Amino acid sequence: MTDYRKEFERWLDSPALSDEEWHELDAIRNDEDEIKSRFRGPLEFGTAGLRGVMGAGLARMNIHVIRWATQAFASLVVAEGDEARHKGVVIAHDCRINSPEFAREAACVCAANGIHVRLFESLRPTPELSFGVIHYGATAGINITASHNPKAYNGYKVYWSDGAQLPPHHAEVVAQNMAAIDIFTGPAVMDFEEAKAKGLIEIIGKKTDELFLENVMAQAIDPAAVKDVADEFQVVYTPFHGAGHILVPEALKRLGLKHIHPVPEQMVIDGAFPTVESPNPENPEGFYLAVDLARKVGSDLIIGTDPDSDRVGVMALGKDGEYHTITGNQMGCLLADYVITARQRNNTMPEKPVILSTIVSTSMVKTICEANGVEYGQTFTGFKFMAERLASYAAAGTGEKYLLAFEESYGYMMGDYVRDKDAVTASMMIAEMAAHYYKKGMSLLDALEALYEKYGWFSEKTVNIYMEGVDGPERMAALMTNLREHTPMELGGQRVARMRDYRDGTVSVPGLGAVDHTPISGSNVLYFELEDGTNFIVRPSGTEPKIKIYILARGADKAECAAKVEAFSAAADALKG
Repeated sequence: MTDYRKEFERWLDSPALSDEEWHELDAIRNDEDEIKSRFRGPLEFGTAGLRGVMGAGLARMNIHVIRWATQAFASLVVAEGDEARHKGVVIAHDCRINSPEFAREAACVCAANGIHVRLFESLRPTPELSFGVIHYGATAGINITASHNPKAYNGYKVYWSDGAQLPPHHAEVVAQNMAAIDIFTGPAVMDFEEAKAKGLIEIIGKKTDELFLENVMAQAIDPAAVKDVADEFQVVYTPFHGAGHILVPEALKRLGLKHIHPVPEQMVIDGAFPTVESPNPENPEGFYLAVDLARKVGSDLIIGTDPDSDRVGVMALGKDGEYHTITGNQMGCLLADYVITARQRNNTMPEKPVILSTIVSTSMVKTICEANGVEYGQTFTGFKFMAERLASYAAAGTGEKYLLAFEESYGYMMGDYVRDKDAVTASMMIAEMAAHYYKKGMSLLDALEALYEKYGWFSEKTVNIYMEGVDGPERMAALMTNLREHTPMELGGQRVARMRDYRDGTVSVPGLGAVDHTPISGSNVLYFELEDGTNFIVRPSGTEPKIKIYILARGADKAECAAKVEAFSAAADALKG
């Protein structure tokens, strides 16, 4: 741990601080806990980059941390050689407070290191950044975003040449580079206008948008389904003040929809997110304005994308006249079944189709794949792992072609032009699917019920155990250590049949010890298989101070699934201590 008081004084004495930053730090001079929180050590650079609360300090997101991280990242690119510098980086940002400034500072540091930069003129969806890296053949990408986190946060997400988030071995090099340079004197910085004049910073925008949208629209499977109902079908859309505000409505329009109703108050770009407590499409309370508009225009479909437009949430009108959330797991199953059956209908199914998901996502998708002769693959949480799996397929040359990749946290990916979750393409495909069912007199909720009748009843829930504060990371680590050292014999009234420890790949039976090995390992996840078929999974969040517990249940009917989820939710709550 850094000598936080010494580091605090160093910052106060640094000429690199602006007057505003100095006064911000001077104001906490007598608040020992706040000083410790800000200076106990730097934000950890991982495969997701950096993410934290904005403010002055070593453990906060600010201009100095951005420059520091970018210099470390630039050194990685420079080490790849002159060609890597010439291929350069693509830089984008979301709607958050300070995001444009952070993106510009990152561009100036890259330019000072002789790296060519393509910088988006204004906010763009995260998937377009991934697309830009692939399309332009760039060495890497940088995205300034904190995704769906609360307004106090910002982040620094890095990508490699495949368009996926930075692989772990490169992230380790960046972290080592950061440790080796001084946060104030280490980064090289070039004047923005000078860098533009020298051709080191190139501004991109509408041309790239058009190329991205062409690829998005190529994913449509049955646009005729939309055309047949376009005169009646209504869609309400909200970008939650963020980066989906232009491209998502445009993709829906190009699909053939005639009645797209954006939520006016939330089409306003604002990193303070004034209309919601949290801009997370996983939270149904954020959709209240969209629900009001949907009632007004008579829409049974609401689509919402998070501030950087990589996650998408959906609400649909039920027979009870209320709008209900379709969870990420449920939408993944709806999309999986729709993509499979639509491709079967129009004879576009590849020879070796694959659908990818994660170890913490619903097991229903495996049943759907098996019933339709589609290979099902599982990875760790995060689309970088799915990208690695797709790369392994390509390297093997065995002909696998993925149809869809998704994870339970409202992220979906299709096509080979992105290697990250993509709410633009997903919104288009969800609208096509909804139009297909609308033509049959069904809502997406009706379609979901039909899937349960066809494939069996499943239910999922995620329970979050928040561990905020200075000692949060230690408490999170202690909980995981305790579960490993004192493996519970039962959870939720059910005997633990097996425990998978994905950190080292050990599969053990309580009382017997290790009996098997998982096909993948290297992630801090504990996976409990219960005697009744329920899976209870414990995993620390990679972006927030919380332990996530995933409950994956299967039952004879809806009521049995609900009872299991309730019982295991209580078991999850008990872990809070």
